Amino acid sequence: MSTASGPNGLDGAAIDGGLYTDVTDFAHRTHWLNGPVAAYTTYGIALFGALLLAGWWLARRRDARTMAAALITPFAVVIAYLVNDGIKSVFQESRPCRALPHDFLIEACPPANDYAFPSNHTTVAFAVAAGLLLVNRRLAALAMPTAVLMAASRVYVGAHYPHDVLVGAVVGIAVGVAVVAIASRLAAPAVSRLRNGPARPLLLAT
Repeated sequence: MSTASGPNGLDGAAIDGGLYTDVTDFAHRTHWLNGPVAAYTTYGIALFGALLLAGWWLARRRDARTMAAALITPFAVVIAYLVNDGIKSVFQESRPCRALPHDFLIEACPPANDYAFPSNHTTVAFAVAAGLLLVNRRLAALAMPTAVLMAASRVYVGAHYPHDVLVGAVVGIAVGVAVVAIASRLAAPAVSRLRNGPARPLLLAT
């Protein structure tokens, strides 16, 4: 099947379609890996939710600004997702499964209006990792390679070109760091006040 991008859409196949095909060919040769990667790319996003919860729990023993960063990171992730979705709407890049011939894909081809560039999964994963850099460096050190694996899985299952996940990572990191860094500084005084009220058990380890 070969269907070009729309007249106003980004032609992703011309950027790194060959590399995408190399990765999906590798997936075809490694059937033993298909199941684990498919499971991770589908359900692994829940792991990032667990990392956010861990960040909040650990921030209870830190200063008010760190707790503010932990509380703001989920909102930064949502903002990164919305920014990424806006970029998708502008570039309207067809999924590689619609633009390139293929004999083997792990993930079913999405609808035609579900664009590829950039990758939402990747943006969310890297926004979490970026926000956690300002919460707990050890947790971020775990989150970052986990995000890289999520990005790689999106190409392996055939859902995205490599440049989709690369730009998704940049969007996630840029938005995540910017939002958390700025908002946590502004919100720290409010967190300090809340730590002296009824919310104290949620915001401060005692």
